Amino acid sequence: MRNRGVLVVVSGFSGAGKGTLMNELLSKYDNYALSVSATTRSPRPGEVDGREYFFKTKEEFQSMIDNNEFLEYACYVENNYGTPKDYVEKQLEEGKDVLLEIEIQGALKVKQMTDDAVLIFILPPSAEELKRRLTGRGTETPDVIDARLKRANEEAEGIEKYDYVLVNDNLDESAAALHKLIQSSHCSTFRNIELINNIREGVKRFSEGE
Repeated sequence: MRNRGVLVVVSGFSGAGKGTLMNELLSKYDNYALSVSATTRSPRPGEVDGREYFFKTKEEFQSMIDNNEFLEYACYVENNYGTPKDYVEKQLEEGKDVLLEIEIQGALKVKQMTDDAVLIFILPPSAEELKRRLTGRGTETPDVIDARLKRANEEAEGIEKYDYVLVNDNLDESAAALHKLIQSSHCSTFRNIELINNIREGVKRFSEGE
């Protein structure tokens, strides 16, 4: 039976390719689950409640805040977004490694709420490559690109608060590296206390002549 899963908090600059990397993990490996956020915004065409988001009224969302049901939550453009604890916990108990893609502020809130989350920051190969990716999209105005670069400059000050950084250069190689990094965290000593204690007790018995 698979052990409890790992909560993996993934952040990165806009243009670093974190979303593409998450999708690659989900398509290649079956032990991952993407965290589903709750939101007060209205569903867009094709979105399904419980798949893209858990769609809530403002009153329902506030009730979840009052009942401490979120790992983290924030307000963006007059709508609320939050990570429900129950959904994440259910996936972890089923042995899934849960991917939570959020910005630095939310990531640090999660780190305060739980001491066993793994925080990973996705980096581009260089600042020049980041700018090239943003401009290469061809879907955003120069003002939007400038705003994203300014935001990246602010976020760069908090990277060292993460457990790991991963450079997203080649998608296949980066996805494989991220998978190995996450799976290695299952071997952390604090995740294997029961095993360690069982072996410790057995060794002690044998050393005493049993």
